[in-house]
Amino acid sequence: MPTPLYDALRKYAGREPLRFHMPGHKGIIYQPSDLRWMAPIDVTELPGTGNLYEEGEPFDSAQALWAGLFGFDQCQFLTGGSTMGIHTGLALCARPGDKVLMDRNCHRAAFNALALLELEPVWLERPWLREENLPGPISPGEVEKALEEHPDIKTICITSPTYAGVLSNIGAISQIVHAHGGKLFVDGAHGAHLPFLGLAPFWGADAVVVSAHKTLPAMGQSALFFANGFDSDLVRRTASVFGTSSPSYPMMASLDVVRDWMEKWGTEKYRQVAVRVVELRQRFPSLTDRLYHGFSLDPTRFVLKVKDGPAFVEELRRRGCVPEMEDGGHVVFICTCQDTGKAIPWLADRLEELREMMGDCPPIPAPPLPERAISSRQALFAPSQVWPLELCEGKIAACQIAPYPPGVPVVAPGERISKKELAYLRKIGYNMLSEVRTVNL
Repeated sequence: MPTPLYDALRKYAGREPLRFHMPGHKGIIYQPSDLRWMAPIDVTELPGTGNLYEEGEPFDSAQALWAGLFGFDQCQFLTGGSTMGIHTGLALCARPGDKVLMDRNCHRAAFNALALLELEPVWLERPWLREENLPGPISPGEVEKALEEHPDIKTICITSPTYAGVLSNIGAISQIVHAHGGKLFVDGAHGAHLPFLGLAPFWGADAVVVSAHKTLPAMGQSALFFANGFDSDLVRRTASVFGTSSPSYPMMASLDVVRDWMEKWGTEKYRQVAVRVVELRQRFPSLTDRLYHGFSLDPTRFVLKVKDGPAFVEELRRRGCVPEMEDGGHVVFICTCQDTGKAIPWLADRLEELREMMGDCPPIPAPPLPERAISSRQALFAPSQVWPLELCEGKIAACQIAPYPPGVPVVAPGERISKKELAYLRKIGYNMLSEVRTVNL
């Protein structure tokens, strides 16, 4: 399989030129020694290496290979993670002052985009899976209802998959959105691997961002933005607004190489891991059985049910295992194509030692929907002061109050902090002594 960008960088490095350009290491990194492989291809925009934000090779070919694989007209490499892609996608789909139908379960980057782009959110609440104490998929019917109530909305932003791996029916939602003359943007940060499992999780969307570094063996912060029906130059120019003018070539080369590796070997490895995750779900209490619960689930995301998440993870860490995240009643494990060896059987053995700590946690209520007092932009840039969270009842948030991970705000800038939000944060074990910025009116 071709790797156009990586090949161009290796060709340049192979000439061993005298480098009087950035970066300052000039192709040689002495310490630590395990970074030496990276230095020769860590270059800048030169004849032959291309420019990420301009038309031409080798980026046109490297990005087109990804676009074809995911079924989109265009792909844009990102070096600022899915955060950069979320800002790019919303800027392409909406104009300043527009209303946006937005999934309340969106990442904090989407909330920041509201302020930066002067967008007005109309919240689309996710259904709460009471048996699982987790948010479920977005209902196409709820999207249609919201669009009928707000016919002026032409941009819809939702998250699929969620941190727990719950997938919404993007195909059905996109048909409804397009029938209303709108555009659908999907934050698919945790779904970069799903097309390699034979799934079409983003079919019908107008724009999607995925984090290659989250679920593919790509370098940290590397991500991919996909789009249909947009002017190619506009996509590049918009991405350049939110990204550095000196994007990392090793990061972008890793996107090029990882696609080639996934098509050759990674797809089969991911399928093997999916089988092992099914076995984990059958063996331990977990989020599973999509037919029974009526929603689709990432085949490789393992969400264990426990009685006390923090206590369970503390014991797990003592045994040398570090999961992705935990909340009051769940522990999330990101399983990837790199886990085909002894990792999952070893994990299963460690989990068996902690079986008595597993099971359903006490019921957790759905996150409240706070009252919006002022706009996100007003709140984010207003004068503010710092208070302990427990003393913030009645105050307007100037920052996000977002347990991280997953980085989904309970209270966003411009929203009033009331008793119900404080009670919810106590319920999920949030540190009530943590400092919070509130608007100084």
